[in-house]
Amino acid sequence: MVRKQIQFTDEQVHELRRLARDRGVSVSAVVRSAVERELAKRDEGVARLLGLVGKYRGGPGNNAAEEHDRYLEEAYLDWQR
Repeated sequence: MVRKQIQFTDEQVHELRRLARDRGVSVSAVVRSAVERELAKRDEGVARLLGLVGKYRGGPGNNAAEEHDRYLEEAYLDWQR
């Protein structure tokens, strides 16, 4: 494991300690769990976006086949915000 120093507000520390006590784990375990959930959400979102590739057909005047990379990038950037 890698040690990192993170600063929290007093309220965040209070809530982290409460969660840790309620779960019977360390504050570090609560933080690691939250980070894992956040990373999993990102990976899930990317997988969902990639699942859209090739799913829809274009009609007359639709340039999705030519511009799919740009559309995918825009969708990914919108999702990240």
